[in-house]
Amino acid sequence: MTSRRKFIAGALALASAPLGAQDKPAPKRIGMLETLPIGQNNVNLVELHKGMKELGHEEGQSYIVLYRSADGRAERFPALAAELARLKVDVFLTRGTPATLAARDTESGIPVVAAAIAEPIEQVTGLSSSVAELGAKRLELLKALAPGITRIGTLTNPDNPAALASWKVIEAAAPGMNLKVEMIDVRKPEELEQGLEAAAKNGVDALIIGLETLAQANQNQILEFAARQRLPAAYAARNFVEAGGLLSYGVLYPNMYYRSASYIDKILKGAKPADLPMERAPPDLFLRSNEVID
Repeated sequence: MTSRRKFIAGALALASAPLGAQDKPAPKRIGMLETLPIGQNNVNLVELHKGMKELGHEEGQSYIVLYRSADGRAERFPALAAELARLKVDVFLTRGTPATLAARDTESGIPVVAAAIAEPIEQVTGLSSSVAELGAKRLELLKALAPGITRIGTLTNPDNPAALASWKVIEAAAPGMNLKVEMIDVRKPEELEQGLEAAAKNGVDALIIGLETLAQANQNQILEFAARQRLPAAYAARNFVEAGGLLSYGVLYPNMYYRSASYIDKILKGAKPADLPMERAPPDLFLRSNEVID
């Protein structure tokens, strides 16, 4: 009799539970593939969450973020993307060509939203920042601020198609400004110091630092080298200037992450990437020459 009473009491308790508590769906999973550790990417995450909230989503309730960082090593992206695919994320969110290609190439059928890539990639939606064309502008700004410079070293990983495209733009623009440019070919973190030192010995008197995975993850080392060698440098990312660099011209990435929330929202509601054309970053998402330390 006691067991029967317990059973009836339990059944009544279950029946009286709010319907929403029984039917509440599991949070959707956003799999983020990033260059930087999460602690160094907080400003972008804040804007992503802000965008999601304005669209009616609550972190931890309607969605969660599974964050994976390559820690400056682009070769890690395929394994990290495969891990997120095994975890059955509902959508990938990436930045940069290597991370985006790794997510797409899992062949998992999981939609990919790029918060920022240099040029559109097939089967991917999101925002294109067209960073290659900005290389010439960085060269121009650097020449204006340091008119005595003659030889520019450009940190480049030629294995990255976007970085190589940016290098070609800079190389083509340099003669018109009476400048020579030298590629600082660095593909792994352990090659960075040696590559920079070799460039300095070759007579490089200024630097251009793009949006390399490696550069983002080794910001302090690059800034310290430029200061030690007294080399003026132009950076693609604003965080370099905030940490003491000379000037930056590039994309306001927090804005891009905020806007990427609208793509994620549509995909979580059933849209397909093919139905959401890539958006070219509008001019208001670019920094101007006033991002300079006086």
